[in-house]
Amino acid sequence: MYQISDNVSKHTNVYDVLKERGFIRQTTHEDEIRELLEKESVTFYIGFDPTADSLHIGHFMQIITMMYMQKYGHRPIVLIGGGTTMVGDPSGRTDMRQMMTKETIMENGEKFKKVFGQFIDFDNDRAILDNNANWLLDLNYVDFIRTIGRHFSVNRMLAAECFKQRLETGLSFLEFNYMLMQSYDFLELYRRYNCKMQFGGDDQWSNILGGVDLVRKEERAQVFGMTFALLTTSDGKKMGKTQKGALWLDAEKTSPYEFYQYWRNVEDADVKTCLSMLTFLPMEEVERLASLKDAELNHAKEVLAYEVTLMIHGKEEADKAQAAAKALFSGEGSMENVPRTQIPAQEFAGEGMGIISLIARVKLVASNGEGFRTIEQGGLSINGKKITDGKLMITEDYFEDGTLLIKKGKKSFHMIELV
Repeated sequence: MYQISDNVSKHTNVYDVLKERGFIRQTTHEDEIRELLEKESVTFYIGFDPTADSLHIGHFMQIITMMYMQKYGHRPIVLIGGGTTMVGDPSGRTDMRQMMTKETIMENGEKFKKVFGQFIDFDNDRAILDNNANWLLDLNYVDFIRTIGRHFSVNRMLAAECFKQRLETGLSFLEFNYMLMQSYDFLELYRRYNCKMQFGGDDQWSNILGGVDLVRKEERAQVFGMTFALLTTSDGKKMGKTQKGALWLDAEKTSPYEFYQYWRNVEDADVKTCLSMLTFLPMEEVERLASLKDAELNHAKEVLAYEVTLMIHGKEEADKAQAAAKALFSGEGSMENVPRTQIPAQEFAGEGMGIISLIARVKLVASNGEGFRTIEQGGLSINGKKITDGKLMITEDYFEDGTLLIKKGKKSFHMIELV
């Protein structure tokens, strides 16, 4: 299990650590939360809806938060949203989430569980893993509406950001229930585990407020909520999106090399944010690396890429990804770890295979149109030679010792091997 080093921060209160590193965005009661985290071991929760078969880098931000909290003596509850996923969270979405079967949701949840054990210590009740399907799926709807629904003002719900932005495009009554269900999670966890805090991304603020309010009304107890900054670029765009979609933590969906390259190629302006929020380097080291200029800043990006890949994929894969990157960009290291696809030699016999079909097949481009544009703009080369003809047919003659190295732009590489 990945461990945070003891010298990660000079602070003794985890609130100050999270604030210094840029995590905290909104709190329900800032002074009370800081005092609570100073005085006692707090049980808190973060929910993860299993809407896919892998966690992505946005989820990892939440995992890092739990790691910091546990390091400073607090107890995480990892809540798998097997029940809430049946409804779908409208927060941050422009359309209704595609409906999933109960079986798929449960299978995804089981895959999520395996990842959390890499980063969170569940031994001796130091953390809890639960699933809201355990209490949501068997609820009596009429009883639920009578006891829970009566506490929610429709007018206030419609004013919430998570609903307001959907009113023009269409908000289903199914999704309208999501806030009640997530709020009920907080109430249930308070009753079961004395859970006093809920954390989430900043897009969850309205849902978190609903839970805090519900616990106060039902239990006459004060609980707290905190949201964290979403991982965005300096110009406000969400990070973690690649040409193939999300930046997944599963090596089968995003290879360790692709994962490494994503962080190695972040914009200069985003280096400090990424080092602060995605690594456990002391802030003094973060400041030093982020202050490097021009070509030297590439070293900071290499440190970032290696540290994040190390946490997710382990030392062996991080070393391989780093070696592959050095082989491609500086002529050092081994080429054996460069992403590659094996294709039967007969597919290049005769007239061969069109260059556009080839680069689309290995997902260097998302469409044929993008492939043609890339070539027109001079952004594609094979074995170091620029390609200018979008109708070029690739035959076995183009291969050197049975391999062909395609380069797209300055940073994307793919090796084709004949079999």
